[in-house]
Amino acid sequence: MMTPVTTRLAGLLPILGLLALTACSRGPETAPLQVELLRSLSDKVSARLSGGKGKQATRPPLTRAGLDEIKDPYIEVTIEKNDVFAYLSRQQLRRDDSPGTVAVWRTEDNISLTLRDGVLVATRNLGNDILSSSALVEGNTGGPVRSGARRYHIRGLDNGAWQLDLLCSRRDLGADPIVIVELRYPTRHIEERCHPSQPGRGGEIVNDYWVDSRSGRVWQSRQWAGPNVGYLRIRQLTIGG
Repeated sequence: MMTPVTTRLAGLLPILGLLALTACSRGPETAPLQVELLRSLSDKVSARLSGGKGKQATRPPLTRAGLDEIKDPYIEVTIEKNDVFAYLSRQQLRRDDSPGTVAVWRTEDNISLTLRDGVLVATRNLGNDILSSSALVEGNTGGPVRSGARRYHIRGLDNGAWQLDLLCSRRDLGADPIVIVELRYPTRHIEERCHPSQPGRGGEIVNDYWVDSRSGRVWQSRQWAGPNVGYLRIRQLTIGG
């Protein structure tokens, strides 16, 4: 049975999947593509929810030509355990006292992920969210720092929070180019393994990052998003410009 969170995500309109429909109907007097998408968003989502209860949204075919029409940054996020996916637009970009740039990505129904140079540091509205993480990034080389302590604050069922302390180590698995919708990126596969720092506690979290060998950008990752969600697969579809 799908959880309320899963149902919300499954009912999301695949924003980028509408490219083929809107591109065909757009004329010289029509609003820009993204405006068209946003105008039809509410009706499309309502139709999907009312007519497809319990069904999972079909992943739309993406083309690079279609993605090139999008001028803002988007990521695709998939919940690994049930293959539910959504597209998130970047809502905020900021810097703080720690290395790296913090980006907030959000769906239309206000589910959000916060990434620091591609490393997940917070979630909202997914259930048992990661309220914060002390994850630091490596800087120009991309991905998490080489090793050290990691502290998660995770929301509990009573709206309180509990703390998870980990010890993490990073390993470079070497060159591993990837292809994201027709574009090939020269990436290195970075693996991060974390285990509880408290004696006697078992379990392990393994995060994977595919980091651009030249720019340090994380193009693709598989990251733990808390005990309720499990792992997310994240890939950068567009970077804006």
